[in-house]
Amino acid sequence: MRSTRPLTTGALLAAILAAGAGRAAAAPPPPLPPAREFVRTIDNPWFPLKPGTVLTYTGEDEGTPARDVLRVTHRTKRIQGIRAAVIDDRVYQHGRVTERTQDYYAQDGKGNVWYLGEDTATLKPDGRIESREGSFRAGRDGAQGGIFMPAHPRPGAGGWQEYYVGHAQDRYRILDLHTKVRTPAVAARDAMLVRETTPLEPGVVDHKIYVRGIGTVREETVQGGDERFELASVRHG
Repeated sequence: MRSTRPLTTGALLAAILAAGAGRAAAAPPPPLPPAREFVRTIDNPWFPLKPGTVLTYTGEDEGTPARDVLRVTHRTKRIQGIRAAVIDDRVYQHGRVTERTQDYYAQDGKGNVWYLGEDTATLKPDGRIESREGSFRAGRDGAQGGIFMPAHPRPGAGGWQEYYVGHAQDRYRILDLHTKVRTPAVAARDAMLVRETTPLEPGVVDHKIYVRGIGTVREETVQGGDERFELASVRHG
């Protein structure tokens, strides 16, 4: 689940200025390993992406009930010579698709899962595209991929998940590895709690919870918004 909040022109300008001011304080992601060091299977236990898996989340976005369906497809996409898995992510409100995204992930030989880009679109009620803001591809226009899930998470670790200045700049920090969580689909005592922020929305803080063997099971905006989703079902293809 990677929601995209369209920015107004004024907000976008402010975000770009803030992002530029923050570059010196936060270095960009490490360079991608060579393509030959990536593996075909994404089996990081905290973020496994097995083709055919369908994860369905329910919740609300700014007070509106919503459903988010994430499908791990069998398709791949070459990005900077790396074979990335293609994830289809669609958000539904009132029975219609309001946002559709294709996310691109790849795992290196050490077990780190890299986020290499996304093609996203928010949709108008008639199905026409309202915005593609947030789309990026590692290696294009200065955009860089980042580590979405480290091979060996530990509290306090963090970094950029994506780095396309002024457009896509999510970063994370691991808060805890022993969080209790319960959703309609899973219960766990040793889940991982992660904080996500972005200089593009300085007042917004998201918390995500991950369970080994599944991935994301809950996402909630805890500051600066009203968005909450939790895992309702998992289907393996």
